[in-house]
Amino acid sequence: MKIDLDGEHAGQAYGILSALITPRPIAWVTTVDEAGSVNAAPFSFFNVFGSRPPLVVFAPGNKEPGIPKDTARNIRRSREFVVHMVERQLGQQMVATAAPLDHGVSELDGLGLDLLASDLIDVPRIAQASVAMECREHSVVEVGQNRLVIGTVHCIHVRDGLFDPQTMRFNVDAYAPIGRMASPDWYCGTEDLYEIKR
Repeated sequence: MKIDLDGEHAGQAYGILSALITPRPIAWVTTVDEAGSVNAAPFSFFNVFGSRPPLVVFAPGNKEPGIPKDTARNIRRSREFVVHMVERQLGQQMVATAAPLDHGVSELDGLGLDLLASDLIDVPRIAQASVAMECREHSVVEVGQNRLVIGTVHCIHVRDGLFDPQTMRFNVDAYAPIGRMASPDWYCGTEDLYEIKR
């Protein structure tokens, strides 16, 4: 069978690609609007794309044609954001922040999550997240209706016990971020690990 994304299947591209390219890491992104309200939203079109400088890229779409999501609006204004990795115990709260809300209403209200000040930027981070990366916008690339936010990572906050400062490696037994599978509601754990030696 052939899937024609230039022709008859073009309208189903999101569902097809998001089901095939899995698991995808989840960027749980906090930003701040002009009134100081903290926005939080998850994005699974996300990954690391370099280390010199450290780069992450994620793709916040539009609320509707021509109207960017609050995350993209806030980054356009302040050029700052925090990317959190999501472990299983925060999965429900992360999904709850995907709800469409009016501009200026914080997705974090009523979720039992706490905010901590970041060290280098004005956007706070979610205290319960095991990993939080303080980022600044490098650039934004728009291709058709896609928006790619390219950010430089300046500082990473890591829960105690996840990172060994002697070996400079993460403890694979203690860190298990969840991944995004097919839409709309499928996720996976990353606890089932195996090693392939080079």
